Amino acid sequence: MDELTAGLAGYVRAVAAQVGVPTEGTEYEVSDTATAYLALAEGTGRDLMLLWSETHGWSIAVETAPAEPPVVLAHLGVPVVPPPRTVARFVKDVLAGKRGSTEPTVGGDRSVLAVRLRPYAMF
Repeated sequence: MDELTAGLAGYVRAVAAQVGVPTEGTEYEVSDTATAYLALAEGTGRDLMLLWSETHGWSIAVETAPAEPPVVLAHLGVPVVPPPRTVARFVKDVLAGKRGSTEPTVGGDRSVLAVRLRPYAMF
């Protein structure tokens, strides 16, 4: 497992633990873009998800039809790799009706991302 993948794996687990999402409700991938998905339990009849990408950081979205992209409700904003407790607070605030940022973060260099994720690495 490379450093970026190991760091992302650990970071997703740490965020999931803070948000209260079991490991089986998470996914992550490092390909042309590093991404993560956490399924959020919500009793509204809509499937809410916490999404992360190396270019846009964290966002909360509603799943739509399988062939359509999800509808983003809010972005956390900078930094791209905030502490897991910050992500948990963002989720709590958005679910309570508070607005997040409407603008996504624009990420940068992958080597910098790997360094930011290094403390979370799970080899």
